[in-house]
Amino acid sequence: MAEYKLWDALKEAKKYKWVELSHSLNNESPYWSGIPEGSVELGTTVWDWGKPELECLIQTFKFPGQFGTHIDFPGHFVRGRALSEQYDVHDLIFPLVVIDISEQAKQDPRYTVTVDDIRAYEAQYGEIPEGALVALRSDWYKKWPDIDALSGIDADGHENAPGWSLEALKYIYEVRHAAANGHETLDTDSSAVAEAEGDLACERYVLDQGKLQVEVLANLDQVQPAGAVVLISYPRIEGATGLPARVWAITE
Repeated sequence: MAEYKLWDALKEAKKYKWVELSHSLNNESPYWSGIPEGSVELGTTVWDWGKPELECLIQTFKFPGQFGTHIDFPGHFVRGRALSEQYDVHDLIFPLVVIDISEQAKQDPRYTVTVDDIRAYEAQYGEIPEGALVALRSDWYKKWPDIDALSGIDADGHENAPGWSLEALKYIYEVRHAAANGHETLDTDSSAVAEAEGDLACERYVLDQGKLQVEVLANLDQVQPAGAVVLISYPRIEGATGLPARVWAITE
């Protein structure tokens, strides 16, 4: 009987835990307030049942590129840089590293991950592997789909959400040579960093390095901190600065 190595490998992979890391989307799902109202129209019927020409159902879908769990390409923040068509299937599977800052975020909703946090992770699990996607677990995904809770809007109208620091990103990219980063929050930068810089300086740095990032991840608390693999899929639309993504992990 013939042996097929990849079929056997798939059977083996399915013995592990597969974890959904993306949020489900509908017409009520939140998006950045700067995007015009009416930018989301999911599942509009344009060909209905009962037509004699062909009995089927066809829908259209309208959404911003940065909608729900999504991938950002460098051209999102840096003029003239790579957009969606410049990435192929080889660029969409990574070793997954999960840095847990959920306890710190409970104490301080503006918590900014530090290089020491990442070194503490490495002391326990080993060095971040080259080509990894490094994700911040804050348990912020549990606030979905409440946009005010995700943003951490307080009585004064200020945002309060945890996130990355520039120093931590430089460490994972310039020292450990990661390929991508991810987080459960709406933005890369912690609110404290964004406020101090007057810009999303961390996101700008990531994309200026030609790296990828995935925002508004979910269920990172269900993935082992080290040893998992993450896969990203999205519609193959050319010229996109970002696209909603289906993201999942295979974990021990």
